[in-house]
Amino acid sequence: MIKNLKYLPLLFLLTSCQSAEKVKLEQYYIGGKEIFETNCANCHQKDGKGLQNLYPPIAGSDYLKDKSAVILAIKNGLVGEIKVNGKTYNQPMPANSHLQNLDIAEVVTYIYNEWGNEQKITTVEEVEKVLNKK
Repeated sequence: MIKNLKYLPLLFLLTSCQSAEKVKLEQYYIGGKEIFETNCANCHQKDGKGLQNLYPPIAGSDYLKDKSAVILAIKNGLVGEIKVNGKTYNQPMPANSHLQNLDIAEVVTYIYNEWGNEQKITTVEEVEKVLNKK
């Protein structure tokens, strides 16, 4: 029981902020999962394990160490060889130029929360910062 009621509004504010942040994370995660399954799972598979020697895994991938590279790859695609977990892949990844920055933030949030050991949102501002670098 709270003995000093003057702190009750602060406690309520802190609790509601955490709840709102958790709700937002869940919204990004669910939206990102839907975007992933529509745009990415055909190659990377729903479980993120990739497709044999053709398409690299996302689950357990060392490629996730560089979130900026992931954001750029989602938006602009990839051409040429890349190494993932020590293995070389050389299949082109199509650009997803139709995705808005919010879509990219959501799918990156999903990927990193599902397979990258994060429990936070990748914000639209983070995505914009990466995409607006020259």
